[in-house]
Amino acid sequence: MILLFGPTGAGKSVQGQMLAVRMGWKWLSTGQMLRDSKDPDVIRILKSGELVSDELTYEVFDRAIKDAKEKNYPRVIVDGFPRTKNQAEWLAGYLDRIHEKIELVLVIEVPESEIMRRLAKRARMEDTPETVARRMSIYRQKMYPVLGTFAEDGIKIVHMDGTGKAGEVHDKIYEEVMQVCQN
Repeated sequence: MILLFGPTGAGKSVQGQMLAVRMGWKWLSTGQMLRDSKDPDVIRILKSGELVSDELTYEVFDRAIKDAKEKNYPRVIVDGFPRTKNQAEWLAGYLDRIHEKIELVLVIEVPESEIMRRLAKRARMEDTPETVARRMSIYRQKMYPVLGTFAEDGIKIVHMDGTGKAGEVHDKIYEEVMQVCQN
């Protein structure tokens, strides 16, 4: 399992999808699964910029992992999960139970000015300037404890520059992933 981290607009989804297609792996985005939800409570939470409850996130994640296993994907790329230290601890226990492990955590770093430029083009329902600012603040507060949990568990964490053309960023990510997958 490979985890992609980065603030909203950093390119996690684009990079995760490109890598999944290139490698024949499954791309899982809890954010996309939640956005596709018709649940009015979930939609309201997403529009507010707040995080969806852990319990709902775990249910969505578990269903997606089971589906990927049933379809025999060799690896899963997880985009945007876990988002809190509690979720990271839950994930560690969950992976132990299903005999899986995190092979690599990739953190895509992009300056805030570039993120705002990208999000202006994307036009999702939750991408208002106020909501984006709130999500960036939440991301910064929550990311470091999550990464600390992974570091304590000895998981390889790589910070990558996410600026530039998507293909150039993808090539750097691909090289990093191949190093891990060959070991």
